[in-house]
Amino acid sequence: MMKIYNTLTRSKEEFKTIEPGKVRMYLCGPTVYNYIHVGNARSTVAFDTVRRYLEYKGYEVNYVSNFTDVDDKIINRAKEEGVTAKNIADKYIDAFTEDTTKLNVKPACVHPRVIDHIDEIIEFVAALIEKGYAYESQGDVYYRARKFKNYGQLSNKSIDELEVGASQRTGDEQAKKEDPLDFALWKSAKEGEVSWTSPWGAGRPGWHIECSVMASKHLGETIDIHAGGQDLEFPHHENEIAQSEAKTGQTFANYWMHNAYLTVGETGEKMSKSLKNFVTAHELMEEVDPEVVRFALATTHYRRPMPFNDIILKEAETNLSKIKGSYNNGSFRLESAKDSTEDDEDYLKELTLIKSQFEEGMDDDFNTANGITAVYNLVKWLNAYFEKNSVSKVVIEQAQSLLVELMAVFGIELGQKEVLDSEIEALIEERNEARANKDFKRSDEIRDTLKEQGIILEDTAQGVRWSRI
Repeated sequence: MMKIYNTLTRSKEEFKTIEPGKVRMYLCGPTVYNYIHVGNARSTVAFDTVRRYLEYKGYEVNYVSNFTDVDDKIINRAKEEGVTAKNIADKYIDAFTEDTTKLNVKPACVHPRVIDHIDEIIEFVAALIEKGYAYESQGDVYYRARKFKNYGQLSNKSIDELEVGASQRTGDEQAKKEDPLDFALWKSAKEGEVSWTSPWGAGRPGWHIECSVMASKHLGETIDIHAGGQDLEFPHHENEIAQSEAKTGQTFANYWMHNAYLTVGETGEKMSKSLKNFVTAHELMEEVDPEVVRFALATTHYRRPMPFNDIILKEAETNLSKIKGSYNNGSFRLESAKDSTEDDEDYLKELTLIKSQFEEGMDDDFNTANGITAVYNLVKWLNAYFEKNSVSKVVIEQAQSLLVELMAVFGIELGQKEVLDSEIEALIEERNEARANKDFKRSDEIRDTLKEQGIILEDTAQGVRWSRI
């Protein structure tokens, strides 16, 4: 039985889908005015891993993740660079795609953009006005937060707490509101800003209404899973619920999932652009193998705050190298392995137990820390099996197949055959001949040359193995 921690109820609940065998899942995507930082990448990788595990379990996942391409930050960036807001959005959507491709994130089934949903947003806002949940004020439209009876439930905040915080805000916008708690659904146009014609005058959407419209359009009035970073619980996701449920009268999302922050420094401060303590994923992947970054992000449980430092990345690199080494050793041993499974039936049973251990961990709120522990157990088991003088092709192939299957959940692809170029192949062959002729000086020279090119050789009783650093 699979369980998911639901932020709304603050408890783990049995996962039951609206439609048998199908999952409707929405992830709040980036506001595209800059490169994503590693904290943003964590959310993207964490829920890509969730999606991959759901698919591993046989679900058909309709996975939607938006681009917020209408926003104050985008408009300000466009002014700074002297280009249009669309130019900025297009540039950083391309950058997001490039970065997430390197991280082996599967493209969403749909990547909706706000700019393509303006008509639906206007219709949605008009419906909220008609129902009495929203009102126009001097060209802006606001949502009556206090009218929604469960407002504050997701973020576990009382109306009194929210009222105190809202009352501290000042400015022209606050003067337009009936209540400090109310939030913008539509913003009147300012000179020089992108805008659209609406019944309330020229303007553009508020942030929160955008996701309500895109999620409902592409997934329906009620969805299975709504996901995003912890920082989106309030006000973004709280407001999405209020808007959507006021309009439809239906539950907006059955399960709310939020990943914890990526933290930096000894104080555990969250990584964010506002605190200027961030590293972009683009910059990081120029220095660190993207596969190592992916492995580090994917194997930390999504609800656990994750420290970002060199130690974490080094551990990920070491562990990933061990996994790959075990897989490659299996390929090497296949060449001399026996065809029969005589005396190896118990090993095949142990593979089944390891797979069950993996699923038990992942079924418990996608606990990737426990899931990867099962993979480490598989690697340890496989390495011990290789100590036997006689090994079975069937056992090795099934173990490798399981390793490939489980690592794919974490977004790591094993079994991609690396091709040595002709120069390296010739050097390995020359070294074999030098060793046969007992020319150990030349043999060592070749080993050192290959090491400089990132190729490590290992001499074993079965022959020479190589691997890339």
